[in-house]
Amino acid sequence: MSTDRAKTRARRARAWHAALVLRCPRWLPAAAVLLATCLQLVVAATARDLPQFAGKGFTARLVWYPLLMLCAPALWWLAARAGRTRGRATPWAGLTLVMAPFLLDVSGNTLGLYDAVVWWDDANHFTNWCLLTLGLGLVLDVAALRPAWARAAAVVGGGALLALLWEVGEWWTFIRHGTELATAYEDTLGDMVLGTAGSAVALVLPALTGPALRRLRRAAGAPPAARVSG
Repeated sequence: MSTDRAKTRARRARAWHAALVLRCPRWLPAAAVLLATCLQLVVAATARDLPQFAGKGFTARLVWYPLLMLCAPALWWLAARAGRTRGRATPWAGLTLVMAPFLLDVSGNTLGLYDAVVWWDDANHFTNWCLLTLGLGLVLDVAALRPAWARAAAVVGGGALLALLWEVGEWWTFIRHGTELATAYEDTLGDMVLGTAGSAVALVLPALTGPALRRLRRAAGAPPAARVSG
């Protein structure tokens, strides 16, 4: 009886996976994240008098956020055109993760969470950098790097560098002329530490979740590889 139930669950999992693959193009989540972010940016840039948007440089964000979100897909496309992707399929999961922090940041402002929830800014920096570096790791196939310390340097060191660049961008865009200048030093140090910590979590997360994901793919009858011929 238990064997029959297991077979039934496996058939249902395979049917669910097949339906999902057929109905949902792999690029759709990334497109949805980009669209949701851009729509909120338009609202924020045109309603700058609302307290959750005031003094936060949303006119500049309306320009830079979409450009930064499209940077990774554009670079991947150029690398693929030049034959430098080693025959890998487009890593849409990684590209979606790279875009997701921008959506979380804008959504937090839209909902007023930065002002209403004391810990939101800290949680946002930690989570966003975890998502960003995890996504970049998938796009750049960091798991293939050897030895292990090279992976750690690429993920954690790269995350720390990106956190520094982000804080410089925030200061230039709105902090230097805004209302947060008095607390900017302490906030910047805290945000960089949280971003680096999020990158460290992104380093170990694939090792923790990889076996479970592989078991799920096997139960669903999914193909093990995501590569195409050159």
